[in-house]
Amino acid sequence: MTVQKMTGRETLVLMASAGALALLPTVASAQNAQSISQSDKEQGAKAHPQLLEEFGGAVSGPQAAYVEGIGKDVAIYSGLSNARSDFTVTLLNSPVNNAFAIPGGYIYVTRDLVGLMNNEAELAGVLSHEVGHVVARHSNKRQSAATRNTVIGVLGSVLAGAVLGNNAIGGVVQKGLLQGSQLLTLKYSRSQETEADNLGVEYLKRGGYDPRAMGTVLQALANENALEARIQGRAATKVPEWALTHPSDAPRIKAALARAGSATGKTNRDRFLAGVNGMMMDDDPKQGIIEGRRFTHPDFRFSFDAPQGFYMTNGTRAVAITGQSGQAELTSAAYGGNLDNYVRSVFSGLAGQGQTIDPRTVQRTTVNGIPAAYGAARVNSSSGQVDAVVFAYELSNSQAFHFVTLAKAGAAQSFDPMFASMRRISATDAAAIKPRRLSVVTVRSGDTVQSLSARMAYTDYKLDRFLVLNGLTSTSKLTPGQKIKLVVY
Repeated sequence: MTVQKMTGRETLVLMASAGALALLPTVASAQNAQSISQSDKEQGAKAHPQLLEEFGGAVSGPQAAYVEGIGKDVAIYSGLSNARSDFTVTLLNSPVNNAFAIPGGYIYVTRDLVGLMNNEAELAGVLSHEVGHVVARHSNKRQSAATRNTVIGVLGSVLAGAVLGNNAIGGVVQKGLLQGSQLLTLKYSRSQETEADNLGVEYLKRGGYDPRAMGTVLQALANENALEARIQGRAATKVPEWALTHPSDAPRIKAALARAGSATGKTNRDRFLAGVNGMMMDDDPKQGIIEGRRFTHPDFRFSFDAPQGFYMTNGTRAVAITGQSGQAELTSAAYGGNLDNYVRSVFSGLAGQGQTIDPRTVQRTTVNGIPAAYGAARVNSSSGQVDAVVFAYELSNSQAFHFVTLAKAGAAQSFDPMFASMRRISATDAAAIKPRRLSVVTVRSGDTVQSLSARMAYTDYKLDRFLVLNGLTSTSKLTPGQKIKLVVY
C-alpha cells in the first residue's frame, strides 16, 4: 500500500479487462482483427498513467524488457498492427495475479502472474488472451452493461465512496471484499471469455508456440487459487454468491486444451526462466508487506495484525482485511492535523450521493503511544443493519492512517484486537524487511521436492507453494540438471 491521492476509477475500470484470465469460463467465436484507431490510441494514452498508478507502477530492467518483447510479438500475431512501436507492453509492480489490455495497443501483466508461469508459451498465451479481448472489442461491448452496476475496482479503496455510493454499504457486505486474486474482476461474459481464449490459441499457433499452453496456464491459476484459499482458511470450492453466474475453471481448462487439439510447438522454457530470474515476487516493501496475519509498512514504520480468521490483500492504495464476520480496509487520506475532523471526513466519503453517514460521537484515545480517534455509525442496508467504524491514527503532524470496518449490527467488536494492534516499528526493524525474489536453480543429485521446497522464503506451506510455483505434484521426481524456481529473500 502506498499513499496516493484517491480518484474516481469507474471509467478506468470499465476500460480495463483487469484480470480477464481470472479463472472464469465461457463460449466462443472468432473475429477478424481491426486496426488501432486514433480514438483508441488517445483513449489508451489517457488511461495508461492511471493504470500504472492503480497497479503499483511499471517494473523496469531485464525482466520487463523480456516480457515486453514477447507481448509485442503476440500483438503482431493478432493482426492489430504490423508495427511493434504501436504497442506498449508493461510488466506491473503488483503481487496480484492479473493481466489485461485496453484499446490503443496497451497490454499489461503483473510480475506475480509471470512468476507463476513455467515457460514462454504460457506467457504468450496470457498476453494473447488479453489481446483477443481488444481485437473482439469486448471492453466497448461490456461498458454499457457495466455502468448499470457498481464496479469493484481491482484493489485499492474498495470501501471508498465510489463503491459504496451506489447501494450504500449493503452491497459490499453482501458481496464481501476481495475473494482472492483470481476473483477480483468478473466483468466479461462467458462468451467473451471463451472468444478471447480461442483467439489466444490461434495467436499461439501463428507464433509457433505450443497452443496447449493456454490450458496449462489456466490450470496453474486454478492451482494457485486453491492454494491461496487453503492458506487463507477459505474453502477452495466456495465461490462467492456474486460469482455463481460464472462456471468453474475446470470446463474452461478442458475447452482450451480441446481447442489446441494435437498441435504442438515451442515452449522456450529455458529462455523464459532466464528472462524472469531475479524478478521480485509478492509484496514490494515500498507498499508494505503481509506475513501471515501481520502487515508491516517499513517506509511509514508501522505494523498491525488482522483478527484471527481474517486474511489480507495488499493493494496500491489500501490493505483489504476480509473474514466471515466483516470486512475492512486500512488506507490514508489528506490530514490537516485534527483527528476528529479526519474521522468525520472519512465517514462523509463513505456515503453515496444524497446520503449521510454520521458517527454518533468521535472518541479520542491512544494506541501503543499513537494518538488515535474513532467513531461508529449504524447504517440500514439491503442486507440489514450494518455497523461501520472508522478508527484513525496520527503518525505525524501531517500523516494519518485509518481503518474502515463493516460488520453486521452488533459484530463490530471482532475488529477490536486489530485496532489495538497498531504500533510503530523501529528503524532497524524497518531496514531488515527485504523483498522476495524469484531464483532459478539447477537440480543437483540428491535434491528432492521436499529438500528444495525447504529453501522457500515462507514460514508456512513451503512444499505446497513450491509445487504450485513449478507446476509439480508431491510425487514428481526431479532429475539432475533440471531447472526449477524458488522464491527466496
